[in-house]
Amino acid sequence: MNPTELSDYGTRYAQAWSSQDPQRVAAFFAEGGSLKVNDDAPAVGRAAITNVAQGFLTAFPDMVVTMDEIVPRADGAVFHWTFTGTNTGPGGRGRRVRFSGHEEWTFAADGLVAGSLGHFDAAEYAHQLEHGVD
Repeated sequence: MNPTELSDYGTRYAQAWSSQDPQRVAAFFAEGGSLKVNDDAPAVGRAAITNVAQGFLTAFPDMVVTMDEIVPRADGAVFHWTFTGTNTGPGGRGRRVRFSGHEEWTFAADGLVAGSLGHFDAAEYAHQLEHGVD
């Protein structure tokens, strides 16, 4: 992808996360693609990726993901994002969170994400779930 196409892809991916439709997120991944979040086991395949996305969407019904930056690399791209939302889903504490992270993407031949390694500060996330963010 050229830089404009890559930026468009990242923008649409952020919109998918903000859509409350986990299948829209999974559609950005190749059929056998994978999504790994921090130290969790990778979710492999669109059904598993849909389940990961659904977990966040259920916990944060108002969640919004924005693209901060997308950086091309020889083997893919790094998608930098910011997540905001209120933990009002089942068992939620009603705390508002705002944290940033990134995903390291490799692409499949069809132009979809073959693998995503997601990273964010889990300790800060846990703190915000408990105390919220200003």
